[in-house]
Amino acid sequence: MTEDPKEADADVERDDDLLTRNEASEFLQRFGIRMKPTTLARAWSVGNGPPCRHIRGKPLYPRGVLRRWAEAQDSGLRRASWERPADERRAP
Repeated sequence: MTEDPKEADADVERDDDLLTRNEASEFLQRFGIRMKPTTLARAWSVGNGPPCRHIRGKPLYPRGVLRRWAEAQDSGLRRASWERPADERRAP
């Protein structure tokens, strides 16, 4: 039995897919970012959350934009300043 190509495409996540706040909240959990939909709304309104589009007043988050925002939140591995050699520390 062959698989219907339309059904196969339905499971593929595309960067241009638009996610609701609930879906965006779930998507961000993949990156270790736990934000409730209400927190996403507040973060957007004060300018420190992921960017979104509004279509007929409804906020929608492009999956690719959300992914890049989530990846930018990761500072990577860091060491405490007292663990670094003196020549790598910032001058006071």
